[in-house]
Order: sequence, then C-alpha cells, then structure tokens
Amino acid sequence: MSYQPTPDDKFSFGLWTVGWQGRDPFGEATRPALDPVEALQRLAGLGAYGVTFHDDDLIPFGAAPAEREAHIKRFRQALEATGLVVPMATTNLFTHPVFKDGAFTANDRDVRRYALRKTIRNIDLAAELGARTYVAWGGREGAESGAAKDVRDALDRLKEAFDVLGEYVTEQGYDLRFAIEPKPNEPRGDILLPTLGHALAFIERLERPHLYGVNPEVGHEQMAGLNFPHGIAQALWAGKLFHIDLNGQSGIKYDQDLRFGAGDLRAAFWLVDLLESAGYAGPRHFDFKPPRTEGADGVWASAAGCMRNYLILKERSAAFRTDPEVQAALRVSRLDQLALPTLDEGETAADLLADRTAFEDFDVEAAADRGMAFERLDQLAMDHLLGVRQVCNVP
Repeated sequence: MSYQPTPDDKFSFGLWTVGWQGRDPFGEATRPALDPVEALQRLAGLGAYGVTFHDDDLIPFGAAPAEREAHIKRFRQALEATGLVVPMATTNLFTHPVFKDGAFTANDRDVRRYALRKTIRNIDLAAELGARTYVAWGGREGAESGAAKDVRDALDRLKEAFDVLGEYVTEQGYDLRFAIEPKPNEPRGDILLPTLGHALAFIERLERPHLYGVNPEVGHEQMAGLNFPHGIAQALWAGKLFHIDLNGQSGIKYDQDLRFGAGDLRAAFWLVDLLESAGYAGPRHFDFKPPRTEGADGVWASAAGCMRNYLILKERSAAFRTDPEVQAALRVSRLDQLALPTLDEGETAADLLADRTAFEDFDVEAAADRGMAFERLDQLAMDHLLGVRQVCNVP
C-alpha cells in the first residue's frame, strides 16, 4: 500500500494548524506568519483535499469591508487553483480580549450579541465557500471560580445562541450542520460541555437537534482521561459524528496537539480501525500544532506525518481484520455473540421469566470459569500494529 495521500483520502487541515507560529504562554513566536494562500498551495502539494479556517485566520480582526473582500477573493482564487475544498469553518470567539469571559455565555449581554453577529457573518462566508459543517468550540465558555458563573443560566444562554443560529441557517436555506467541540479545560479552568457525553446530552435540549452533532478531538477527550475510540463509537451510535479532529496527546496534561499518531499510538490504531470499519464518510481533519522547535520545513514534515500515520494505521487495521487467525480469535472471544440481541425476535420479558435455562437451570459456576481469551486477541492486534505479522491478500 502507498502511504502517499490523495484527495480521495479526505484529509483536511485548519489554517491555524500549519499556520501556528509557535507562540505559547511562556514564549514568543518561533516562526513567521504563514500566508493562507501559501498554506493552500503546500497542503495541495502534500495530497490534502480540504482546508478549514476560523474567520480571523483568513481575515484580520477588524478589517474594513473592502479589505475583507480582498482577502476572500484571493482565498477563493487559491481554492480554485489548487482544487482544495472547504468542508468546515468556524468562528474565533476566544482570542480577542472582548471574549475574556466567553462569547455565547459571557456575563455581559452586549458581548453575547456581538458574538452572535460575528458568527452569523462567518456562517454566510462558510456557506458561500461550500462548507457543510460549522464547528463551535466554546474555549472561553467557562469559569475559574464558583461564584463567577451561574452554570444553569449559562446553559440557557448557550442553548439560546445555538437555537438562534439553527433558525438562521434554516431560514437562509443553507446546507449546513453544526458540530459542537467539547474540551474539559484550557484556556478556562473549567469549560462548559467538557466531554462528548455532555455535548450529546445538551444537543437533545435544542429546538432543532437534527442540525447539531459533535466534533470530538483526540487530545480533548484524553485530557479528561477518557477513552477516545469509545467516545467516537458512542457518537457514531447516536448518528452525531459530524466532524472529527485528529491529533496526538500523551496522557492527562495540557492540550499538546501533537501530530496524529504521536502520543497514544494504541488509541490511534483503534480509532482508525473504528472509523474505517464503521464507514465514516466525513473529513479526516487534523487539528495539530507543529512543535515550536520546528522551522518552515518541519511544519510541512509534521503535516505530512499526520497523513502518513493515518494511512499506515489504516493498512495495519485492514491486515488485522482480514487475518484468519484474528477472525478465529474474535469468535473464541465471543464477539459474534455480542452482536446478537439478548432476546429472540418477538420474545418478551414474560417469555424470559418463563425460560428456566436463563436463570434457574443456568450453570453460573461453569459460565464464570470460561475465559474470554482477550489477551490473545489483543496481542494479535499489537503484532499487527507493530508490523511484525504479515498476512496475505490484505487490500
């Protein structure tokens, strides 16, 4: 299998990823600003298919109308020249000091109104450029102290904002869905909707829940000590995986945004295995940051590494799933039984109660003595992940 990506792989990058200058809370930038047009050209040359952006990535904050239109025109021309598409866009509601207490949930009402207007303005641009998903990350929607924010009121305001935006895209006839991006902390001490589960529960309270899904990020869930592939499985199960951010993270610490595959490699393997076996059709979007140790060449090496690692893991997953010994081990571990309904078709609770083999005559001790053979199965997965097991006829 070739590890050279093509647009068919649907790999996309945010302008803020390859364009990150390496500035962090303890150090100034180590790289110059990157021209968005150069970013498009370089990403297209690497084999990416899409690019995403915050409004402020593309248009300087506070730009006059004529300047704004000039930036948009130049960006659109570059998209046409490179063949890249814009599958997703989002709004920066966290960098400018006006958002220091949040945007949709700021205590100041006028800030909330400004945030909605800023978002709607960029939704119009996203629709114009063909985006089908609009991501919402509430990076400042939170608090550091208990008295600073009435969380119940804040959730009311968050619901209000999303309902307004949902009404707007419906009235405009835009083919656009929203993807909420959870994160537990950083930059706020505690952020609202910190995990996938919180976001999924919140969505069900909205007026148009069909318009809203999730945009989970590897590092965000792992910062909370959660199993990212399990969270993605639940999002898929709920039909709410509208978009996904891929990167790397090493345990519970700050948001590292390593290139995909760095950090928890086993979790990355199971994630790719899940996305590919589930037939996920959306973009494989990389939300990473090239380390501030890197110069310009290192930025593009890091971006290329994200795509290469995904393709390697995709190959390893395919080999694992087609390995006859793995298939036998799956049966020994009784995965085929898990896929069967516990009750037969048409069987009722009364029928279950009448079945003595289900309780009275069930040999509990014999069932308890049965091993599950998970270690053998897991080692086979490790062998494939580490590339030491060769299997023929792998696609």
